[in-house]
Amino acid sequence: MFDWLENTMAPIAEKLSTNKVLVAIRDGFLISTPLIIVASIFLLIANFPITGYPEFMEGIFGAGWDSHLLVVSNATINMIALLNVLGIAYSYAKQLKVEPIAGGVVALVSYLIITPQTHELFLNADGKPFRGFAFSNLNSQGLFLAMITAIIAVQIFAFVTKKGWVIKLPEGVPPAVMGSFAALVPSMFVMITFFLVRLVFVNTSFGSAQNFIFTVLQTPLMGLGTNNFFEVIYQFLSNLFWFFGINGPAITNTVFSPIHNTMTYANQAAYIAGETLPYIFTGPFSDFFGNYGGGGSTLSLVLLMVTMGKSQRMKQLGRLSIVPGIFGINEMIIFGLPIVLNPIILIPFLLVPVMNIALSTAATIMGIIPYTTGIALPWTTPIFFSGWLSTGSLFAGVFQLGLLALGCLVYYPFFRILDKQYLEDEMKPQDTVVDELDDISLDDISFDDL
Repeated sequence: MFDWLENTMAPIAEKLSTNKVLVAIRDGFLISTPLIIVASIFLLIANFPITGYPEFMEGIFGAGWDSHLLVVSNATINMIALLNVLGIAYSYAKQLKVEPIAGGVVALVSYLIITPQTHELFLNADGKPFRGFAFSNLNSQGLFLAMITAIIAVQIFAFVTKKGWVIKLPEGVPPAVMGSFAALVPSMFVMITFFLVRLVFVNTSFGSAQNFIFTVLQTPLMGLGTNNFFEVIYQFLSNLFWFFGINGPAITNTVFSPIHNTMTYANQAAYIAGETLPYIFTGPFSDFFGNYGGGGSTLSLVLLMVTMGKSQRMKQLGRLSIVPGIFGINEMIIFGLPIVLNPIILIPFLLVPVMNIALSTAATIMGIIPYTTGIALPWTTPIFFSGWLSTGSLFAGVFQLGLLALGCLVYYPFFRILDKQYLEDEMKPQDTVVDELDDISLDDISFDDL
């Protein structure tokens, strides 16, 4: 059965991990991640989850102190579509071996070309719509269109470039000048294409490409993301890949990450605006309530190894793994225990994250723990602190500790079986080859035949 699964899953994993479009989207999101984390720190400072904190800060800095911090969040979280169209296009252009900066910039301009440039809900003094880009078209609502724009713009740019339809200058011209002129014709093709796209949608009932994509594509996909089985499938597949020695999230994130990120950014925007948080299955929810301690929620297993292990292998590996495990790093367990192709530990390794997600989802729906606010904490944030800071609720951190204890109960019988096997192996007598080598004397060796 394991051979069949390995032969089936490995080709799928290989195709997903090498697909240029999916990899570009994944890597493009990563480019904006540092900015989002920094913005989230400002957002966290403005809304630190301690009773009396706002009044304390207001007493020091005066009324409206938090509005200055929110400027940073607005410049990043409310511009996430712009950041990602640039990042995805840059990553995709590198894969297609064309100038990445030019590809990224022309994709950014193309996105702005098809974006409405008036606020229909706001009128100026002469009764006309206020001119300017609305945050709603630049934040998470425009994220899927940003992905599509980045990919199509770079494909056109690369096609024209590789056809040789570029302006070639004589030798001796500075490289910067030569590069700018080389990008001129490809950029013109891209911008004309998106100008025509804009004209098409302006004359439809949707009014803009944003409204079309949001209605036809993004809303249904986000509906998929709100399905209770969405996160269960993600956790199951991610950890199943790990079982075969393949970095699970590196594969599954190429498909699931756009939906996770869109829901995360939507919660961030709602949190900043003081609105009801719309989504449960954000990136922080998946990271901090599904897989504490790394894939398979192995921090529970590591605690058992440290506190109840009888074999030296379990004890020593547990001691080495406990600190990295607290920070979500568990490759030492994955490959050292090992988890890989270990049928004894497979069941809890797959079951515990799914159980965590099911219980956390139920607790969120029932109001026991709050929705995650979308604040982007590093995935290495330790358990308890990650639950507290990602939701603003201390009880959410306590809830995580409850999941940790429950995970120990699920892992325990399988841990005991494996620990017993390792202990029996350690108690077996050493191979007699060592003793035989000790008995060999130089007198027994003859050099006459050499």
